[in-house]
Amino acid sequence: MGIKSYAALQPGEALQPYEYSPGPLQSEDAEVAIEYCGICHSDLSMIDNVWGGSTYPLVAGHEVIGRIVALGDCAQHKGLHIGQRVGIGWTAKSCHYCDACLSGDQVNCRRGKVSTINNHGGFTERLRANWQWVIPLPEALDAATAGPLLCGGMTVFKPLLMHNISALSHVGVIGIGGLGHLAIKILRALGADVTAFTSSSDKEGVLTGAGGKSGGQQSRSSGAWCAGGAV
Repeated sequence: MGIKSYAALQPGEALQPYEYSPGPLQSEDAEVAIEYCGICHSDLSMIDNVWGGSTYPLVAGHEVIGRIVALGDCAQHKGLHIGQRVGIGWTAKSCHYCDACLSGDQVNCRRGKVSTINNHGGFTERLRANWQWVIPLPEALDAATAGPLLCGGMTVFKPLLMHNISALSHVGVIGIGGLGHLAIKILRALGADVTAFTSSSDKEGVLTGAGGKSGGQQSRSSGAWCAGGAV
């Protein structure tokens, strides 16, 4: 039985209904029935082949929220279970045995890394990924809005871990956009103090909406708006 999706058949084309056969479920894979999938600018870049690595037909989407409906023989013993709510981000597969994978740095796998989009992405009814890229999610998390955590959220969270950011830290966030507002929310959860920088004074509402307390000032020379306060 085929999987129904929306795909770009050529670079830059509008998406259209597309059905494909996924083949037998591989031992390391989980199959997920999709509930929600976010839209990221990287999806547009892949659809338009901006980076030169797209293959067509291309099913975009890499901010995926759904529930497991099938597990391969090996994936059944990795702590996942049928019906579990999970998320899948940019990466769908890695080799499991290169130096990067064995050291827990699978995102830098150089032998078997496959992006979710080039593996048939989330603009579909079901998708498959290696078990280690299928991330269990709390049932209490709002599935309709959680997708961006799997892309922009991870992008900003990793450097916070690398630099040991804590409630004792004061962090500057440059730009209160797609990544910036997620950084502010995560920093708020960590208890850190935040100073956010933006060229648009009307972004103060976004800052406070993300949990920030702002008293802002504007530089006449640069036009940059600095909204500082405890988050």
